[in-house]
Amino acid sequence: MSSRPPAAARREPDPLLTFERLLGPSYRGTLARDARRGLTAARKSLPSKYFYDGRGSRLFDAICDTPEYYLTRVDTELLRRHADELVALVRPTDVIELGAGGAQKTRLLLDALMRAGGDVRYVPMDVSESHLLQTAEALRGEYPALRVHGIAGDYERHLERIPPGERRLVLFLGSTIGNLTPAEATAFVSRLARCLAPGDAILIGMDLVKPEAVLHAAYNDAAGLTAEFNRNALRVINRELDGDFDPEAFEHVAFFDADRARVEMHLRATRAHRVRLRALGLEVAFDRGETIHTEISRKFRRADAEQLYAAAGCTLERWWSDERGYFGEALGRVGGFSGGSDRR
Repeated sequence: MSSRPPAAARREPDPLLTFERLLGPSYRGTLARDARRGLTAARKSLPSKYFYDGRGSRLFDAICDTPEYYLTRVDTELLRRHADELVALVRPTDVIELGAGGAQKTRLLLDALMRAGGDVRYVPMDVSESHLLQTAEALRGEYPALRVHGIAGDYERHLERIPPGERRLVLFLGSTIGNLTPAEATAFVSRLARCLAPGDAILIGMDLVKPEAVLHAAYNDAAGLTAEFNRNALRVINRELDGDFDPEAFEHVAFFDADRARVEMHLRATRAHRVRLRALGLEVAFDRGETIHTEISRKFRRADAEQLYAAAGCTLERWWSDERGYFGEALGRVGGFSGGSDRR
């Protein structure tokens, strides 16, 4: 008996939804390279992007709802207040989001674009293909006129695959820029600007310097979600590289380094043991108390945004911040100003 569904029940292709896959074997190869390099170094480390498979993306969405994690709430409120102004300034035909996740905050911008009556294409890029597809399909249901082109890719490797457009706005929200060192951030924004055209715009979210107690609570939530998110990188390695990490053998450590204005996250071994990554033919020894450095989250001031854009050949066109100075949104223009300027 055939299990083929009747014609009436078959799902028709959505002409306004397209999908591009850039990962596959190269993703595993990059993970293998990063894992070998990081776990055999004198100071062990793993890139924070490996938090984000489908499970990791869901964990991060849950973190954003914790009472301690001010960042998403403040970021969201800034976008709510200034979305119409942002749309009027840029008038984008294409909105590209790097590390899109569930695109919760992006909906505020899409709402403003719909109010303005613009015909727009949304291009989310994310390393979690399953999460990305769910987001793309959800947005198509919520915004019937919205064209969506999802890219399952790694923005560290696939910036050059950003599609052409008449007026492009690139979103790099949530202070993801803080995961990069100063030199890495300058190189990244410079490379991004070279993929765009004069007059295109970039909106970067920046978590700002603030009291240490506020930062400590945000990265050490009482529910333990950040700890589980941190350990998720080990689960990703187990799955992709046939590893036998015991995530529960590592405790989450996060603290603020005031000298470098950044939060650091580590995984600290609670006992001496050895881990095998069979896909690499690699065995890694851990002493009790030894750490894997998994993330930095730099904290910024407005002057940092100005310097970052200037080094990349762009100009800071708008700076929006909340009353407490907890978070900033920095709108840069490739090749200089294209709209107005203010000094707020």
